[in-house]
Amino acid sequence: MATNQGGVVSSISRTGAFEPFDLQVARGQITFHEAFCQFGINGAVGTSLETVWVGSDLYAFPASATTTTISSSNANDTAAGTGARTVFVDGLNADYERVTETASLNGQTGVTLTNQYLRVNKITVRTAGSGGTSAGSIYVGTGTVTTGVPAVILNRTGSSSNESESGFYSVPVGYTAFVNRWTMSSANATANTSTRFVLRVRPFGGVFGYKAVYNLPGTGIYECESAYPLPLPEKSDLDILSLTSADTAYVSTQLQIILVKNRTE
Repeated sequence: MATNQGGVVSSISRTGAFEPFDLQVARGQITFHEAFCQFGINGAVGTSLETVWVGSDLYAFPASATTTTISSSNANDTAAGTGARTVFVDGLNADYERVTETASLNGQTGVTLTNQYLRVNKITVRTAGSGGTSAGSIYVGTGTVTTGVPAVILNRTGSSSNESESGFYSVPVGYTAFVNRWTMSSANATANTSTRFVLRVRPFGGVFGYKAVYNLPGTGIYECESAYPLPLPEKSDLDILSLTSADTAYVSTQLQIILVKNRTE
């Protein structure tokens, strides 16, 4: 049930009835709360631990913020091209403050971003040409850009995905993130294999510690919903790692997260 008050559709909770809290958060009705999904894929996890992201290796969190560029592996991803034209970047600066911007692409040539990024949590294509999607992979990183790929990659998209697919996240200063659901899947054509997933967290100034470890059949899916969400303190890093017992596997993961401001004066 909803009512129309001055042209605004109001939820039932605003008329004195009940509406689930998580739905209100998703609708943006709960101040200082933000719900989102952080997901990642890795198309070729082997027998050594790799981060679940399209980079298909063990991701290294940057040690410092520096000048950052955005570029594409395809020349058609440009301001007037048939591929991706503008991209939204969501990350953290040197003080772990959340910073965002929208940048226009210039194909395989790096475009310097306004902000200096210590972390890049998400990349999202906002506009595209006639192709309706990115023609290549979009990269945010530092150092020399060669055919669209920076020397150091902070985050990236897959080709034509229009969004980064990275199983890692860093919490902005002044906030706590709560993980309340985690989904894992694995596809390995080799018989009698298994795939291990590791969720680990590094508090600011500390070291990574395992928070959950799961073993799945070579091909399988598992969803974990926590009765008490896992809290991630401000400035902490989280990532999802995976490995197989044999051969390679296509793996994916999805984290449901609620970001909550610590306090207001």
